[in-house]
Amino acid sequence: MPKPMKTNETSEKTDVCMIGAGPAGLSAAYVLSEDKVKAVVLEMSGQVGGISRTIEKDGFRFDIGGHRFFTKDDEVDMFFKKILGDEAIWVDRSSKIFYRNKYFDYPLKPANALLGMGIGTSIKCLFDYGFIKVRNLFGKPKIVSLEDWVSNEFGRELYKLYFKDYTEKVWGIDCSQICAEWADQRIKGLSLRVAVKNALFSNNNGRVATLIDKFMYPEFGIGRISERLADMVKADGNEVRMKSRAAAVNHKDGRVVSVDVRAEGGDYRLEVGNLCSSMPLTELVLAMRPEAPAEVVAAARKLRYRDLVTVNLMVDKPQVTNDTWIYIHDPSIELGRIHEPRNWSPAMAPEGKSSIVAEYFCFKGDRIWEMDDQELIDLTIRDMDTRLGFLKKEDVIGAFVVRVPKAYPMYELGYEEPLEKIREYIGGFSNLQIVGRYGTYKYNNMDHSMKTGILAARNVLGGSHDIAQVNVEKEYHEEKAVN
Repeated sequence: MPKPMKTNETSEKTDVCMIGAGPAGLSAAYVLSEDKVKAVVLEMSGQVGGISRTIEKDGFRFDIGGHRFFTKDDEVDMFFKKILGDEAIWVDRSSKIFYRNKYFDYPLKPANALLGMGIGTSIKCLFDYGFIKVRNLFGKPKIVSLEDWVSNEFGRELYKLYFKDYTEKVWGIDCSQICAEWADQRIKGLSLRVAVKNALFSNNNGRVATLIDKFMYPEFGIGRISERLADMVKADGNEVRMKSRAAAVNHKDGRVVSVDVRAEGGDYRLEVGNLCSSMPLTELVLAMRPEAPAEVVAAARKLRYRDLVTVNLMVDKPQVTNDTWIYIHDPSIELGRIHEPRNWSPAMAPEGKSSIVAEYFCFKGDRIWEMDDQELIDLTIRDMDTRLGFLKKEDVIGAFVVRVPKAYPMYELGYEEPLEKIREYIGGFSNLQIVGRYGTYKYNNMDHSMKTGILAARNVLGGSHDIAQVNVEKEYHEEKAVN
C-alpha cells in the first residue's frame, strides 16, 4: 500500500503522463511530442523497453526472450520503419521443436514428422484428425478451454503429442483451465491441412501468421525500438524519467488529477491533464486513490500473470545452432524455449562468438524463480549438454540471470468476468486510458502494443478511437505474403 504524499513534497504539472517506457507508452509519447504536447513518461526501472528491452553485457546483446516484429497494420509498419530507419533488417525464420529426444521442423514438414513420430503414431494421428473433421460436419462440440479448441482443430492425438506438454509448461496450469480465447488470439488459422499444404508447396498465399518465413528485427536488438522512441521524445523537449515509480493514482469526480511518484531523487506529485497507463492493470487498480470499490479490488486480485526467468549465456563459438527458436516440449526439461541472438543479427555478439537465451516460465516464488543464479546457470548448461546436445560447459565464457515478473497475462477459465469489471471501472475516468500488454491485460504482440499507444495519443488530441478493439480482429492472424 503506497504511503500518502507528505505536504512538503514537491508538485509538478504535465499535459499528459505515460506510466511505463515500453513500446506502448513511448509510442504514445512520440505521437504527442510530434504534436508539441507536453508529456512525461515514468519508468520504474533503469532501462526503457519493458519486456521488449535489450541488455548489453561485455559486447553481447540479449533480448528478454526472442521478440520478432510482424504486423498487418500498414500504419504501424511505416511507424516501425520510420523509427528504426536503416537499423531494420529482415531475418529468415528457422524454428524447431525438441520432443522425445528428437528435433522436429517447425512449421511442420511431413517427412520429418512421420520419421520422428513413427509410421504407426502418424497414421493414428491422421485417422484421429479425420474423425474430428467428419464429426464436425454434424455439429461442433462446445469449445470452452484451450484443450477443447486444439483437440477440435487437430484431434486428441496431436493435441497430446504437440500441444499439451508445452502449453502447460508455459502457463503452469492444465490446458483444460486455459480459456479457448488464447488459441483464438495466438494460433488462429493454424491447421494440419494448412501446415501440410505449406510444407508441400512453395506458395506464400494463405500462410498462417504464426508460421511466417521472414520477420523484421532491429539490427542491435529489439530494445532499439524503445531506445529510439525515447531519444525522439527527448529530442522534442519531453521527458522520460527513469527509476520513477507511479505509486498512487489520485482521482476526483471521474478524472485522474495526479500521480504520486517515488523516485531516486525524491518523491513528488505530478499533476496531469491525461494519463496513459501501461503498468499491469491489476496494479493500476490497487494504486487508485481513493481506493477502487471492494468488488473491483477483488476482481484485480483474481487475475494472474505468468512470470519469466531468462538464463543468458555468452559462448566462445561462432555459432551454436542454425535456428531462431527452439521450443522444448519435453516435460523432463524445465526450460521452455531458447534462441540464439546472433542468428537474428550478427551485431548481437562479438566477432567469432555467440550466445544463448534460455527461457523458464514460472510463478514468482516457485522453485525456478527462487533458485540461486549459479544453480540455475548450471542447470541450463547441463541440459544443453546432456539433453539437447549442442553446448559444453567449457564453451560458456559468461552468464547472468534476469527475472521478469508479470510477463504474460493469464487467460484462465473465468478471467473474463473480473476483467470486464475492472475495465468498466477504469472506463469511468474520462482522462485515463490503458495501453500495452500489461495495461490492457491482453496478450498483445509488439505491433498491437504500439498501436494502442498511437491510438491513445490520438484520443488525447481529440480522437475517439476504441483501444479495446486492437488485437480482436481474427483476420489479423491469417498471414499475408511477406514482402
